Amino acid sequence: MAHTLSAKKRIRQDAARRSRNRWRKRRVRGAIREYRETILHGSVEDAEKQLTGIYKLLDQVASTPTMHKNTASRYKSRLAAKLNEKKAAA
Repeated sequence: MAHTLSAKKRIRQDAARRSRNRWRKRRVRGAIREYRETILHGSVEDAEKQLTGIYKLLDQVASTPTMHKNTASRYKSRLAAKLNEKKAAA
């Protein structure tokens, strides 16, 4: 257990940051999950609309220390590839 004031403050800061990071990652994962459902069962137009929203969300999260910009870029690339597969099949 922390004894000094600075160590106690560090614990509070870490808890707040962890909570914030988890919230951001949960939003990203939820949006991607919905997008994959749309790819499987929905229309291409709906998936395109969702993809633009996911791009915005990924860029916002990548601008924070929660996610590296290359990780966000990799997600965007893979999600776009899924959409292109769906378009080619249709």
